[in-house]
Amino acid sequence: MQNGKQRGFYGCGGADAAPVGAGYSAIKDPRMLYDILCGIWCEYTCAPRLRPGWSKDNITLGQCSVTAFLAQDIFGGQVRGILREGGNYHCYNVVGDCVFDLTSEQFGDEKLVYSPDDPEQLREVHFAKEEKRLRYEYLRSELKKYLAEKEG
Repeated sequence: MQNGKQRGFYGCGGADAAPVGAGYSAIKDPRMLYDILCGIWCEYTCAPRLRPGWSKDNITLGQCSVTAFLAQDIFGGQVRGILREGGNYHCYNVVGDCVFDLTSEQFGDEKLVYSPDDPEQLREVHFAKEEKRLRYEYLRSELKKYLAEKEG
């Protein structure tokens, strides 16, 4: 749930990917990851160009690439991208037949078109931007901290 409302990320109903990444066995599926991230996403993890619009009411804004690569660490698969106006890609995950976008709610009523032809996104390209790599590392570290606290 995000701020008291039912989660509605794209692919939520069929987001049944199981964790494959070491150290993430406590995260049963992408729905559980989403629920955890709702308490971790913050203005700092938001893309700098979108921070003026980030709020607790739109916590997924500007979180797509760092979130998709973190989900890839946990569930495997590929990160794909939908080309957006302005030349940026909106990232989402594909794990076998399971397609999910943990940050789709940032687009409100706009319906994105997810296609098998969407290009794969590579972390080497995205993390060439130091600020993006640092945001990803922060998000990953906060998730690991959360999981350690739950285990302890």
